Amino acid sequence: MENVFDVLKARGFIEQATHEEELRELLGKESVTFYIGFDPTADSLHIGHFIQIMVMMHMQRHGHKPIALVGDGTVKVGDPSGKTEMRQMLVYDTINANAAKIKRQLQNHLTIDGVTGFMDNNAKWLDHLNYIEFLRDVGSKFSVNRMLSAECFKSRLERGLSFLEFNYMIMQAYDFLELYRRYNCKMQLGGNDQWSNILAGVELVRKADQGEVFGLTFKLLTTSDGRKMGKTEAGAIWIDPEKTSPYELFQYFRNVEDADVENCLRLLTFLSLEEIEALVEVEGSEINKAKEVLAYEITNIIHGKDEADKALAAARALFGNSGDLAEMPTTEMAAADFADGKGMNIIDLLMAAGLIPSKGEGRRLIAQKGITLGGEVVESHELVVGAERFEDGALMIRKGKKIYHRIVLK
Repeated sequence: MENVFDVLKARGFIEQATHEEELRELLGKESVTFYIGFDPTADSLHIGHFIQIMVMMHMQRHGHKPIALVGDGTVKVGDPSGKTEMRQMLVYDTINANAAKIKRQLQNHLTIDGVTGFMDNNAKWLDHLNYIEFLRDVGSKFSVNRMLSAECFKSRLERGLSFLEFNYMIMQAYDFLELYRRYNCKMQLGGNDQWSNILAGVELVRKADQGEVFGLTFKLLTTSDGRKMGKTEAGAIWIDPEKTSPYELFQYFRNVEDADVENCLRLLTFLSLEEIEALVEVEGSEINKAKEVLAYEITNIIHGKDEADKALAAARALFGNSGDLAEMPTTEMAAADFADGKGMNIIDLLMAAGLIPSKGEGRRLIAQKGITLGGEVVESHELVVGAERFEDGALMIRKGKKIYHRIVLK
């Protein structure tokens, strides 16, 4: 079987690696246990996390053994990497509820059977540490001067870095040491913003147990001009279908910029590089076929074939081909609220449909001609929407250029 290191490199995942040649050799000659950590800061993973899950799936398909580590312990401190302010502290009940949902999401995509794949929680060892013992056994292996030079801390020194957050790097490093001892885990993987933390773990295992271990980081999901992908005006693109519907996920990737299609196909699908090359070697509007394939494949991987088929049908119906508009995001409202001369203010309607986070945002969108009803631009935030605007009991709202939503009377 092809070396998974070569697969990840060819698809554009790999950003940095410790001892690259030795790591590639190791991955080619034995089944390697590796881990990626997921702090339960929310009740779902988002599309940015899905890059990490794709890497784990590639690794497992090539015979390597993932440990999906849920960070109930580390989330109580908060990772300062990439943050300009201290993370909000979560209460323990919220952490536990978030972790339970994230575990289920990880189990949907990885084989967690205790033999070819594992799941663990760092609260198991972090919650019960003896502070003095930990400082003596682990803290003594770290140089404060070196820690302060790490990007995750350096960028925060002017704004302020709490002593609580300063401990995060040591705690994550300790996770690697524990997993090395418990599972013979030889690799930690993560996004490129985790490089400093991963290096700390590699060095701790080598100093504490003389273990030969490795670190590898991969690209964050960004656009061709360097902006993070997976954000919309309504917020993050989540993999929980209750937070981001399969149709909304499909539409997000159906509408990515032309320059981002190939990168997304390489990172977020299992299509071969030959198939991807054939899809993107086109001119003009032909790239839309590749976008449709991209959207379908991602939706299929995350939500399954049935949901991907429904999203595809709804998208094709919307743009005048064949398909079923009923699969679009839809809000049902009482017909009585619009009958007999009654109606609903456009801002209240947008709020009820979940299309705007606030009334102020609704007024801004309308002022910028960003809302249409049934193809007609809304000119005033004082518009009252009555029954006459509905056709066969349905009304199509468009927000901006790409977000569509149906209101259906019942």
